[in-house]
Amino acid sequence: MQIRQILATAAVAAVTAPVALLSVSPAYAGTQSAVQTQEKPSIAKLKKAVKEARAAYRAAVAAEQALETEFDATTAPEHPLMVALADAKKDAEAAAKAKGEADAAVVAAEQALKEANAGEDAEAKAAAEKALTDATDLAAGAATAKTDADAKVTAADTAVDDNRVAIARKIHKAQQDVKDALAAKEAAEKALADAKDEQQPDPDEPTNPECTDGSLKVALSGLPSKIAAGSTVDFKLRLTNASKQTLDEVLPFVAVGAVSKADAKDLTSKLHLKSKQGGVWKSVPAEDSAGEFTNVKAGAHVDLPLRLTIDRSAPAGFGGSVAVGEYFNQDGSCGVSEFAVYEFTINPVGAGNSTTPADKGNKPKPQGSASPVATSGSGNGSGTTDGSLASTGSSSALPTIGLAGGAAVVLGAGAVFVVRRRKADANS
Repeated sequence: MQIRQILATAAVAAVTAPVALLSVSPAYAGTQSAVQTQEKPSIAKLKKAVKEARAAYRAAVAAEQALETEFDATTAPEHPLMVALADAKKDAEAAAKAKGEADAAVVAAEQALKEANAGEDAEAKAAAEKALTDATDLAAGAATAKTDADAKVTAADTAVDDNRVAIARKIHKAQQDVKDALAAKEAAEKALADAKDEQQPDPDEPTNPECTDGSLKVALSGLPSKIAAGSTVDFKLRLTNASKQTLDEVLPFVAVGAVSKADAKDLTSKLHLKSKQGGVWKSVPAEDSAGEFTNVKAGAHVDLPLRLTIDRSAPAGFGGSVAVGEYFNQDGSCGVSEFAVYEFTINPVGAGNSTTPADKGNKPKPQGSASPVATSGSGNGSGTTDGSLASTGSSSALPTIGLAGGAAVVLGAGAVFVVRRRKADANS
């Protein structure tokens, strides 16, 4: 199961009945079919396949974008083919002007010859005839020059069009390559996720199979504790590399969910989350990370701008945001941060947003000892742990309305994580 799917379950599906997830027993997780017992690729090989598939996908996207840029540049004035076309048009204009002047000279020479013929001067007649012959020859040459110049314009214009068509065909193929690479990436990620869900001891696996070595810290900041329906708030997710090595690829995951105060009805469809990637706000997909960072140095952090919009039609309710980070290195090592869980309240339209951060005053208290899920600290990007939530119980910060509200989101995140751990332990 991908981390994004875990978050979706934690922040959306878990608001209904997260405790049910904890009923998954090791006995069930340990049941295997004949197909499952067959020899399968190791986790290390699957991780390598995922990295290669992701690299291929990024390369395909980059190739398509490069072709798009090349296509846009084909009509730029400085493009060589456009320069050639402009020169050809300039020459054609000069040739047309020369032909016009030559044609006018012929008309003038014909008039001069007509006037000379009306007189008795033989020399004048001979001169007029020669002038007409010369003008006619010049006009014929000008006409030929104009025809040649016009042909060059047509050829230059055709070259521009042919070049654009050729690039457009390459773009079409590149778009198909992107689709194929995306399908391969998703298939590789699914194979890895499925293998982790069914994980057995693997002698070739160099790192912790659960990828939870604590090298990555996650925190949200700027999310208000009270948000009015119909408003938009900007906040950010910070991922900090707490290890002593560079993390090659870091992926942030974040999800939001909410239920109404009155009847615990799911309000998640009224919440719209976006992340700022490459200077552009994009909807956070339900099946993928909210962004991507590469080469995060030891001790450094990266920030992902986030934007949450709540529909005006949303009733008063309890909401929550769950964030987590994951990293992959070229050597096959990986890691997943602890879950960072933040609660907020949805107020009616016009009520305004609070200036109090969502994590202050809404920290879930420990309720037991089974597989706690840690929340992040003060939202300043430090990623320090200051609270945990057990597999049972609920936050004292919110009314207990049938596991509704932010506390249920926290509990759901823990429940899903516990299920994965139990299944892995049962198969080991």
